[in-house]
Amino acid sequence: MESLKTVMQGVAVQLVISRTYSLSVCMSLRYEPTDPYVVRAVFFTDTDEPVEWVLGRDLLADGLGSSTGCGDIRIWPAVGRGDQVMYIVLGSPAGTALLEVPMQDVRTFLENTEALVPRGTESGHVDWNLELANLFPKG
Repeated sequence: MESLKTVMQGVAVQLVISRTYSLSVCMSLRYEPTDPYVVRAVFFTDTDEPVEWVLGRDLLADGLGSSTGCGDIRIWPAVGRGDQVMYIVLGSPAGTALLEVPMQDVRTFLENTEALVPRGTESGHVDWNLELANLFPKG
């Protein structure tokens, strides 16, 4: 399988605490063509360990234009703010986070991922032999 480069981009996001208060958080988006369906979002907070979420690339792309997702991850563009920001809600047993994310940063990141692996061609970049081997116990 051909080796392709990784796409990474840092994004300054706002963790919305209330209607009038938010905290700046650094988010790093990472895309690897060897795992073509996902985007890894790593959040750097005041804790010792960064927090990583795995997002579907299609989910992130669809969230640029409309409300999408359910359950643990929901994404939608901000109403009345043009194409300036989008919201991402991440939910876990530990709590829920509402993030305000600059839409242009996400759009640029996704354009860079699609230059490597166009949407709809992801399956051609998966090492299916490795994936099948991981399904069966080693022995």
